[in-house]
Amino acid sequence: MTCCTTVETGSVKIVERCGRFNGILSPGFSFLVPCVDIPTSPISMRLQQIEIGCETKTKDNVFTHMKVSIQFQIVNQDKSIESAHYRLTNPRSQIEAYVYDVVRATVPKIDLDDVFTTKEEIAASISTSLKEHMSSFGYEILATPITDIEPNAEVKRAMNEINKAKRLKMAAEDAGEAVKIKAIKEAEAEASRTEIQAKAEAEAMHLSGVGIARQRQAIMEGLRESVNAWGTEVDDVPPNQVLDLMIVTQYFDMMKDVGQSTRSNAIFLDHSPGALNQIAATISKGFIANGQSMKR
Repeated sequence: MTCCTTVETGSVKIVERCGRFNGILSPGFSFLVPCVDIPTSPISMRLQQIEIGCETKTKDNVFTHMKVSIQFQIVNQDKSIESAHYRLTNPRSQIEAYVYDVVRATVPKIDLDDVFTTKEEIAASISTSLKEHMSSFGYEILATPITDIEPNAEVKRAMNEINKAKRLKMAAEDAGEAVKIKAIKEAEAEASRTEIQAKAEAEAMHLSGVGIARQRQAIMEGLRESVNAWGTEVDDVPPNQVLDLMIVTQYFDMMKDVGQSTRSNAIFLDHSPGALNQIAATISKGFIANGQSMKR
């Protein structure tokens, strides 16, 4: 005959008197009526968790395995404890049935790619369904997180290949864009370099032309002064003969410089005394023509 009993912390016991519910024993030491009051096995009031695995098909006909973690406990009220003990034979099987029902009614409406992004909504649907059904049995559902989504191995491999192909395509596009930008920049640099070089060459040619013009002008002025000075110092010599003499002298000086240069080409000219007048006349005409063009 039992006249007393103890209840561990975090648990309760139900007392049945002559087979009928009589009350609930809280943790600690309690007295019982011998032969009349019979305590049941301890009922845990702690937070409990079960892992439920469920296989289902998605909208795009891919089978996937989902793992749901259910966290629950018995509501700490006499009526709830009585319902949890007497109304459910196996609460875990009942919870699994509701989880299967919600998962297999929700996931087939969603594509596989969207299952990963909408798992919070699926967990919320599971929680709502469990709270609605299990509250009448004295159970409180605290959380229903989806802890794992595992598609078929072949599907996972295909998804990885698709992702790999997309990344390779993006890398190729980036590489092509880089080559394009590099080619454009090189073309722009080459164009700028050509433009700068053309401007420099044009400026150099302009300056060279100015230098040659000034050189010719100085030569003409020097010849003019020499002719005038000769005419004042030497009588009976026409100025044009003096000019011819100076031109021929400069011509021979030029021939001397050509002969002394190691990089000059061979030049064959008629240097007979009778041809000197013709050479002087030709050079004179050239100077006169250049002088007239500079005056213009």
